[in-house]
Amino acid sequence: MIAFPAEKIRHLKVLVIGDIMLDRYWFGDVDRISPEAPVPVVKMGRQEDRLGGAANVARNVAALGAKACLLGVVGDDATADAIEERAREASITTSMVRDTQMPTTLKLRVLGRQQQLMRVDFEERPGTASLRLLQQEAESLIAEHDLVILSDYAKGCLAQVEGLIALARKRGIPVLVDPKGDKYERYTGATILTPNRLEMSQAVGVWHSEDELEERAQALRSALNLEAILITRSEQGMTIFTADGRFHADAQAQEVFDVSGAGDTVLATLAVTKAAGLSWSDAMSWANIAGGIVVGKLGTSIVTSGELQ
Repeated sequence: MIAFPAEKIRHLKVLVIGDIMLDRYWFGDVDRISPEAPVPVVKMGRQEDRLGGAANVARNVAALGAKACLLGVVGDDATADAIEERAREASITTSMVRDTQMPTTLKLRVLGRQQQLMRVDFEERPGTASLRLLQQEAESLIAEHDLVILSDYAKGCLAQVEGLIALARKRGIPVLVDPKGDKYERYTGATILTPNRLEMSQAVGVWHSEDELEERAQALRSALNLEAILITRSEQGMTIFTADGRFHADAQAQEVFDVSGAGDTVLATLAVTKAAGLSWSDAMSWANIAGGIVVGKLGTSIVTSGELQ
């Protein structure tokens, strides 16, 4: 496999647009069951905040050595302030639209003895005015970057994704999309989609053989005018479909500790290695290695250029 193109990646400018969120972890000890209900009592120890969603994609882009800029809609609250602070620490430039009518998306996870006991989500969809401001900001930022990543977590920030893709295509800038839902026609004209196994089955139906999957994937790729579709398939590895055919990478053999955010790492690695000049199949191979590393870490995590080298 071709070497990891660290030096070329250092010169890339990547714009990440999508659903920004904060992953908050409460770590504690569990040594008894509540007398009020059959649930564990967690004695709180420490709290940790990590960038999530599109912000985690940007964090992975920066960790791999590229220059990352993050655009999305957040609330006008302390959670958004925490995201700004974490982004600065990760050397990410931010351009976030603040919406006073919604909270910033927050996923609160309670863990005891390194096991997740509960997750509480705080989220609302952004308003029309905020989406209009996002589109305006994107129009000026896209021209300044080498590629665009659209991270769709179905929280509403990419409700007008067609316009964002059109802006990038007008400039001849590649667009990589992590999709959600089953209406994939929204992503027509993107460069590549990176659905997981479940998301792909929602888009094209359940397949019963590799030949059937290839037929449906290539039909979807052609219908949406894409260069490629990459399907992440958990223990089955990942498969990419291009005009040159099908390429597959087996899953990296190691213990899986936590899959949260693994798709963000895969997307970021695929994006920067392809933009650095690698073929789709070689870029997929590096993305597969990065995914294999990150699932061995607790919570939403990153893979660095140094780890891959």
